[in-house]
Amino acid sequence: MAVTGAILVLFLIGHMLGNLKVFAGADSFNHYAEWLRTVGSPALPNRTALTIAEIVLGISVLLHMWAAVSLARRAAKARPVKYAAKRKSQASGYATHTMRYGGVIIALFVIWHLLDMTFGAVNPKGGDATPYDRMIAGFQPDRWWVALFYLVAMAMVGLHLRHGMWSAFQTLGLTRRPNVRRGLQTGAAVVSAALVLGFVAAPFCILIGVVK
Repeated sequence: MAVTGAILVLFLIGHMLGNLKVFAGADSFNHYAEWLRTVGSPALPNRTALTIAEIVLGISVLLHMWAAVSLARRAAKARPVKYAAKRKSQASGYATHTMRYGGVIIALFVIWHLLDMTFGAVNPKGGDATPYDRMIAGFQPDRWWVALFYLVAMAMVGLHLRHGMWSAFQTLGLTRRPNVRRGLQTGAAVVSAALVLGFVAAPFCILIGVVK
């Protein structure tokens, strides 16, 4: 769970930074998209590195889901009878209760996002348009519901990341001291919020016409 989570977080950070290139204009964004497909060229055929990265990401997602289900089943077997009284804790917070449904929303969003931005199957500009044109067309005002879906999915990603970071801190035994625990809680929240804002910035600015 931790290893695959770390891989996915690194991907999210890199993807967010790439998305922010849309603010530098069409040439910069399209050049970045082309660079992704030519990494390692001419030593390697085009798209080799990108394909390897996609395979690693796909396997990481599947293993992450498998780990989540396995841990849930293990926890259920360890305590088949529910607690008579529940204690309030970080583990019983809002993020924990939305992990399952948030995961479904994120999975549906990833499928839509690939069809929209990668393959262009549901994008107004189609698959032959440049990445920048697909990005701009994908978040026009008449497609406000796509931006809303994007926002909800990113919020779920933020909750997942915040909860995952906090769980990792607990597993490593870093939350025993109250002052350290508060700092780690703040750090997890700040990192998650920064990632969400970084992803939402481009669609929002396209939606309101700042980026055209």
